[in-house]
Amino acid sequence: MNGIYKYLSGDHERLDELLRLAAEGDGGIDMKPYSEFRQGLLRHIGLEEKIILPAIARLQNGRQVEIAARLRLDHGALVALLVPPPDPGIIETIRSILKEHNPLEENEGGLYELIDRLAADEAESLLEKLESAPVVPALPHNDKPGILDITRRAVRRAGYKPLF
Repeated sequence: MNGIYKYLSGDHERLDELLRLAAEGDGGIDMKPYSEFRQGLLRHIGLEEKIILPAIARLQNGRQVEIAARLRLDHGALVALLVPPPDPGIIETIRSILKEHNPLEENEGGLYELIDRLAADEAESLLEKLESAPVVPALPHNDKPGILDITRRAVRRAGYKPLF
């Protein structure tokens, strides 16, 4: 495992811990760790969408990684889940998606191993791009009527069951 793999999988661990902290209470959501999770997940998705996936395509002469479409559907569902105010069902839906999504990136033959292998001489400069990527600003939560229906559709489109 090279630096890119370690950096991105370490970020998964950090995000998992923030989500755990946000939901460890008596059914309520601790908004401080949840806000950090939310902003961190948006940044992490941006790293993959704007740096990792394009780099893989470039390093493979324009050929995108096979799982790119699956990852993008998951990313869309996760971003949609960050829009409404969180509740235990939304947290569980996020967890259920990450449980399937993260192994696609971390397991042997996954996205992170592929970028580490392909990057070779560029690995250091790619890692610098990842580390220096800015925090993604998060808009306030949207609790308008209909937002949960829109969120449910995004989750279903990605092939998951909404738990809220």
